Amino acid sequence: MLEFVELPDCFYPRDAITIITPCAPTPKHSLYLSNLDDQKFLRFSIKYLYLFKKSVSIEALKCSLSRVLVDYYPLAGRLRKNNNNDDDDHKLEVDCNGEGAVLAEAFMDSTIEDLIEASKVPNKSWRKLMYKVEAQSFLDIPPLVLQVTNLRCGGMILCTAINHCLCDGIGTSQFLHAWAQLTKNPNTKLTIIPFHGRHVLKSRDPPQVRFPLPGYTKTKPTQQVELLKLMQSQPLVATSFTFGSHQVLQLKKQCIPSLKCTTFEVMAAHTWRSWIGSLNLNSDLTVKLLFSINIRKSMNLPQGYYGNGFVLGCAQSKVKDLVCNNNNNNNNNNNLHHGVKLVQQAKATTWDNNGEYIRSMIDFLEDKNVRTDLSASMVISQWSKLGLEDLDFGEGKPLHMGPLTSDVYCLFLPVVGDADAVRVLVSVPESMVESFRHHMMVKESWESHREKNNEDVNTNGYHVEEKLFV
Repeated sequence: MLEFVELPDCFYPRDAITIITPCAPTPKHSLYLSNLDDQKFLRFSIKYLYLFKKSVSIEALKCSLSRVLVDYYPLAGRLRKNNNNDDDDHKLEVDCNGEGAVLAEAFMDSTIEDLIEASKVPNKSWRKLMYKVEAQSFLDIPPLVLQVTNLRCGGMILCTAINHCLCDGIGTSQFLHAWAQLTKNPNTKLTIIPFHGRHVLKSRDPPQVRFPLPGYTKTKPTQQVELLKLMQSQPLVATSFTFGSHQVLQLKKQCIPSLKCTTFEVMAAHTWRSWIGSLNLNSDLTVKLLFSINIRKSMNLPQGYYGNGFVLGCAQSKVKDLVCNNNNNNNNNNNLHHGVKLVQQAKATTWDNNGEYIRSMIDFLEDKNVRTDLSASMVISQWSKLGLEDLDFGEGKPLHMGPLTSDVYCLFLPVVGDADAVRVLVSVPESMVESFRHHMMVKESWESHREKNNEDVNTNGYHVEEKLFV
């Protein structure tokens, strides 16, 4: 079990905060943001945490950042309202003014060995690894803020905060790899040229909403079923579960031969039903699973598109159909089969209809009273399979990649060194931690257990990191 690790303070030398501007002139204009970019749901910064065994020259990082911001010049701009309306329904745009990104340099009296295991379940003290920009509002924070923290052992921590209105996970990975490429090889051209325009996902005039969109709502949630209120009523605890390829296969075997599924589909269904099963909800309540679906291929988005090229898929079910209320293994398998099928149906609905479903969603978001329905929903964001763990600035790939903090939104994270494994990280109310752990266990037969290779898992079939308050 992991121990709570309170990080020491960062030491910032004189002139530690640098504004990095593009090293060459860049276009000055307003960049339109699509309705997918401009959702209130996404008005925050994606914060990544990387641990590297060996540090990279800070001057090399500054130089390459200045260079890559020529290509990714909107990240050197600033968000603003696109009109003079002061209410909460304003639409955002990017003022591409070249003001620059914020890069902080720090030192921490610690080692990689001190941090590597504890980083799997971050706590509040880890937030000090990201320089906090003093700002009155979300709009006043630069779209790109970075902190490089050198360690006593010669290692390095890199934390990045990239505004979600400008990039999704694929887009942030594309940008970070471009930065790394220019750090290693300053004179090369970028492998992928960024595509800036967002008008390819512009809504139709007039809007044409032709499908029901259960992931969104225009009404206020019923207080009795608003799960976010439960999340806010008691301390949240970060829980982390690493599933190796064997455990994922055991889950898939509960669905075959009648249903074939991907790793994401079975892990999403398993995590959703485990989460719902831990909440002791009314069995007739309808609950939802919201998850990101990449639409770049289905919408023929240009190569290099780094804006938000995803929509939220929505699976929904009665609690009683999703959660097994007894120890009958057949019922347990049927519940998982049911959950997987719902995830698959949500994906198929999104991708079918020649893009009309996605266009309906974009048009629906033209109404600023529409918001993501979080009242009885679990939200899963997949960070695995994006190449985030392969980032290399010239001194090797990271020993760890994950979020800076844990949240009520569930993350599927890559496991460094094991492309087939998945790490599930989500914060849950203190009172449901043990129940959630119990539900997340992968049950397997003794014969199957004996056939396993010597994997770093416990006898319940999964690896659990100790819970830490966040």
